[in-house]
Amino acid sequence: MQIRAYLKPSCGWSRGVRAIFKKHGLEFEDIDIINNRENYAEMVQKSGQPLSPCVEIDGVMLADISGEEVEQYMLANGLVKPTDAAADAPTNSSCTDAEHAAQAAAAAQTVTTSKTIRFF
Repeated sequence: MQIRAYLKPSCGWSRGVRAIFKKHGLEFEDIDIINNRENYAEMVQKSGQPLSPCVEIDGVMLADISGEEVEQYMLANGLVKPTDAAADAPTNSSCTDAEHAAQAAAAAQTVTTSKTIRFF
């Protein structure tokens, strides 16, 4: 099975998708859509929409999907078998308010300031 997952490095939904792949022992290509804008553009072009996570399994694009939904798709299509193994992260939730605040603070620290240059 070939799996390409368009994910954010730090996101509750993306962690849930990764947790499902880990739970089932599946190898996948983790495609960073935040730090590489070309990856984001590819995801939008392939999925037809801008929301993530998006997961492509053997050429089938699952757009704006949770880890729980990815697992349901794979089970329904016989790609994985049911397992009693637990996922190592919530598979159907966004980031917590604290995580969002930390991400906003980190983003604010990376913002560069610029000076106005006047030409006379």
